[in-house]
Amino acid sequence: MATIELYRRSTIGIRLIETLDYMVSSGTLTPELAIQVLVQFDKSMATALEAQVKSKVSIKGHLHTYRYCDNVWTFILTDATFKSEEIAETISKVKIVACDSKLLQPEQLQP
Repeated sequence: MATIELYRRSTIGIRLIETLDYMVSSGTLTPELAIQVLVQFDKSMATALEAQVKSKVSIKGHLHTYRYCDNVWTFILTDATFKSEEIAETISKVKIVACDSKLLQPEQLQP
């Protein structure tokens, strides 16, 4: 999985893929156009998150599993508490996937 494609595994990414699959199978959309939409989604998500998200959150929990493969870190935490300036929320189990944004090429982030 390429670094830039991480957002396809988010809820909105999964729904977009399901919708594009339906449109391709019904003949409403060509497979080539569906791929172009996904590539644009990848670029737009990376750009939007970099430009618009300014909040900082601290995370504290029990590390259940961690993995580093192809420049991507995956952490599974149990009893994780997420704290921001406004709120604190505890979640029984959470998966965090992180990659180094420096690995993304600038031309990949342009809409």
